[in-house]
Amino acid sequence: MGESIVKTGSAGSSRAQTAAPRKQPRVSRNSSNEKSKQLVASGKPIDLDSSELYLNRELTWLDFTWRVLAMAEDPDVPLLERVKFMAIVGNNLDEFFMKRIGGLKQQIAAGVRVPTVDGRTPQQQLTECQAVVHKLNKKQKTIFDGLLKELDDHGIHLTNFKDLTASQQASLRKDFIENIFPVLTPLAMDPGHPFPFISNLALNLLVSIRHPGGSQVHLARVKVPVSKDVAPRFLRVGDDNTFVTLDDAVTNNMDLLFPGMEIVSCELFRVTRNAVVELDEEEAEDLLAMIETELRHRHFASIVRLQVMKGMNKTHRGMLAAELMLDESSDVFESEILLGIQDLFEIAGLDIAELHDPLHKPIEHPRLAHDPRNIFHIIRDRGAILLQHPYEAFGSTVGRFLRKASEDPKVLAIKMTLYRTSAEGEIIQTLIQAATNGKQVAVLIELKARFDEAANIRWARRLEQAGIHVTYGVVGLKTHSKIILVVRKDFNGLKRYAHVGTGNYHAGTARLYCDLGMLTGDDQITQDLTELFNYLTGYSPPPTYRKILAAPYTLKKSLLDKIKREISVHTADEPGHIQFKMNALEDADITKALYRASQVGVKVDLIVRDTCRFRPGVAGVSESARVISVLGQFLEHARIYYFKNGGDEEYYIGSADLMKRNLEGRVEVVAPVDNLKLRQELRLMLDVQLSSKKHCWEMQSDGRYIPLSEAGEVQTSAQETVIELARKRKTAAAKHQQAKLRKKLLTHFRRRLQEEEGDRQNSD
Repeated sequence: MGESIVKTGSAGSSRAQTAAPRKQPRVSRNSSNEKSKQLVASGKPIDLDSSELYLNRELTWLDFTWRVLAMAEDPDVPLLERVKFMAIVGNNLDEFFMKRIGGLKQQIAAGVRVPTVDGRTPQQQLTECQAVVHKLNKKQKTIFDGLLKELDDHGIHLTNFKDLTASQQASLRKDFIENIFPVLTPLAMDPGHPFPFISNLALNLLVSIRHPGGSQVHLARVKVPVSKDVAPRFLRVGDDNTFVTLDDAVTNNMDLLFPGMEIVSCELFRVTRNAVVELDEEEAEDLLAMIETELRHRHFASIVRLQVMKGMNKTHRGMLAAELMLDESSDVFESEILLGIQDLFEIAGLDIAELHDPLHKPIEHPRLAHDPRNIFHIIRDRGAILLQHPYEAFGSTVGRFLRKASEDPKVLAIKMTLYRTSAEGEIIQTLIQAATNGKQVAVLIELKARFDEAANIRWARRLEQAGIHVTYGVVGLKTHSKIILVVRKDFNGLKRYAHVGTGNYHAGTARLYCDLGMLTGDDQITQDLTELFNYLTGYSPPPTYRKILAAPYTLKKSLLDKIKREISVHTADEPGHIQFKMNALEDADITKALYRASQVGVKVDLIVRDTCRFRPGVAGVSESARVISVLGQFLEHARIYYFKNGGDEEYYIGSADLMKRNLEGRVEVVAPVDNLKLRQELRLMLDVQLSSKKHCWEMQSDGRYIPLSEAGEVQTSAQETVIELARKRKTAAAKHQQAKLRKKLLTHFRRRLQEEEGDRQNSD
């Protein structure tokens, strides 16, 4: 009955095996490389439009999931961190089905058969993705079993209700009756009771019951009420770290819902609905109302996956698939482990220090920590400041910048883009305070930030009620840029200050995501941002810019031009060099341009977190190129674009990944980093990531990733290195500040002594 937490087997420690993802069905290992070698030998030009040179977007994203899963198996990672990575895999796969599989199914339903740049039709992509997910699920089972055993060894027991003692069962049943039973609603399924609506990602029990001694079996559905308001997924038993799942507790107290009936079976299932539900913006009279309608539609959207526990009655499984309009052979996924495995975040959050990574407390920024002056004076007098989160605190950098803007009587206006923000953060309240203080405040809220639409609607209404000018951007484009513009009346006239970032203005993710930001008073950058905001909030045509690169109008063309320039200035004596760090490389035009650069010998280093179409090491095409993926305690989220440019180096940071949607269908901002010291910081970050081995994977020419560190090697990860570098900067800054203070005190004492000596001489 119900779901059991099976405790068999061990995860083992074969890191390389987990890290090596599925084979690519359409391209045999090294086949593209062999063909390119033959072409090189024949002297014929290689066709850079060949589909074999481009990896598939969906499959390379699933490769990233394999690497995350490898972190859940890595014995060098603390136990509860491995549990966290297992939960991340579950959460990522849920989003993958909602967004990517949902989109593929829509294309198939619309009759789309045009292949993507990698040569796959939507149906081929769907079939291959589903096959990979089945393999992922099998590997999850192996690792999960090992994690359960290790949790047991450390006194954390995920057990079954029936394995509890009689007193433990009685105590849990009492709590169940008082706090859970009242919210349960059994829904019968018969001719008088139609098949019930099944919520997205909710846990459900299909209950088979009959009258004692009877033969006819009736079916009912019971929703498992996992929520912060009712009950967590894992119910603590007593005062120790013993837990039973809520669904198991419901299953074993089902007699309370169906008194006097015989419970034949309780079978757990879960559905995933399509999240790709978009209405026509250009036809909408009110964008906010349109997004609210989309959210309602998403609630009832078509189902793209049914998850069931292994061993479910075949008739029941077929009935569910039929009622949910799914193909039982391809859309139903059996699980031998926890359904809704992302709920393991609850276990990963247990406060047991020795089972977690060492606690990282962001340092105060060395440039700001010991300087109590107005932050605008610091930027004006000492130049731009580079921010590295989560290594440096968000609240005392970006938060300080915005708070001071809201308080400073000389600040006249604040303009800002909001893609995602946090309920616990100060951003919304600070903006409201700024308006209360008489500032002109204009905020562009992106209502279409996937899965944050409802929250963004709430923020928009709250800001409007405070008298803030709220806009929703340009019709047909998502505004994904992360920018703040402040207009201040300085001593010599109006001066503008800005923050340009790679991450959202979200205090929570700023502690978990590796992001960059720049505080600057650069006149040309701030003039560019002024014109950008005029475009976003008004009707002015897309401007040309002095320094920033902005999508959808200048960014892609500028990057392609810079790659061409790198090719043109490349020589044997002064070789070209391109380094990109990003979340994803999906755009085919950029990929092809990078192939052309590598063909002439330009060194190409790509640090790509997940999706990547580019194949490195292909003979005659990309032999001078390298692709690595970096994982760790934090999620890599920063974007850096570097061009050697014949020695006149260029560094850019910003919000844009190299995806077609970002470059052509979003408002993105990438800004140059001109300050030498800031460039040195970016150079160090790139060098650390490109030279580290721990938690780093390198792509092979056939698309496989292999871990760079060997089992048993003592290594320091890129993120651990940056943490240590941040600590050293903090220590150096503190010593420098102490030296300045000592010098100031000595000067003061010398002056006092001189004054006293002068007084004595005068008195004599």
